[in-house]
Amino acid sequence: MGVAWHPLGFECLGLSEIDPFRSAVLDYHYPEVKNYGDFTQIQRSNLQATPDILVGGTPCATFSYAGLRKGMGEDRGNLALEFICLAQRVKPKWILWENVPGILSSNEGKDLGTFLGALAECGYGFAYRVLDTQYIRTQRFPRAIPQRRRRIFVVGCLGDWKSSAKVLFDQEAMSTNPEPCRRKRQRSKDSPDSEGMHRELYRKYDRLGSYIDSDTTGTIPAGGRFSPQEHSMLCVETPIALQTSHTKSNGSGFKKDGAMYSLTASDRHAVMDQNTIRKLTIKECERLQGFPDNYTQIPYRGKPKEEAPNSKRYEAVGRAMSINVMEWLGTRIQMVHNNEI
Repeated sequence: MGVAWHPLGFECLGLSEIDPFRSAVLDYHYPEVKNYGDFTQIQRSNLQATPDILVGGTPCATFSYAGLRKGMGEDRGNLALEFICLAQRVKPKWILWENVPGILSSNEGKDLGTFLGALAECGYGFAYRVLDTQYIRTQRFPRAIPQRRRRIFVVGCLGDWKSSAKVLFDQEAMSTNPEPCRRKRQRSKDSPDSEGMHRELYRKYDRLGSYIDSDTTGTIPAGGRFSPQEHSMLCVETPIALQTSHTKSNGSGFKKDGAMYSLTASDRHAVMDQNTIRKLTIKECERLQGFPDNYTQIPYRGKPKEEAPNSKRYEAVGRAMSINVMEWLGTRIQMVHNNEI
């Protein structure tokens, strides 16, 4: 949040993170901001002032297509309702909540309905929309970020649903009803077997045993996008995302424009350059979320930042919100709050 919203003038009153490494990253970059830990224990009296906005992204695995889809039937899912309880205790003017699009169909849509209903009972008008990282352009990211990452965002405004809608939908978009533009995919008998191709890539990936995990020639610049004419940006022929046996969440080739699938905490992400597969570097993953280079390289458990555990760094990046999307949302909330739109 700090990377996206500090440049906009927002002041962070407090954080809520329980993971040790991610807490260390936040403390390293924002030592002056208190980390309250478990957000279910935060009371209004704990805060120095009433926040204008409460931002959160509760665990998504229970709603994800890659998970068991238990929804709010398990503790992680119920944290979404705990987020509403926190809003009720703190009573901010604005609420911003993020999760995976799978919540739209979780428990036949009842889980999202329960969340929105609870939000309304607390006095918040709301709107929600699915945003994709690869399409969100801002002043700092005029070309967006080359990652296909779809997330649902719920914006709530105390006593005012129209302001929530203004944040997510501009007047031009709301005044038109465009014709469907998706065309049915054509596949000829000569088309390559995508499933077989990725099964072979996965086999090769496992056989390699070691990966290039350094700053190789040609990495993705912040705000950049893949294109055949820009080989200096990332020298790869076919970027791929490889699934694990646990989540089955990726495993597909990328779009022709080079947009990348979402980064997750456990999936194996790689790029292929002339039939050689290598793992995405930490720096590339940070750039695919919009973070500065080596943002997650911090001192940890008495060791220097150069020895920060890679596994924890990958996880921290994968669980973060894309900077360009959050910058766009923060800017829209500011404009509506100040009656500029």
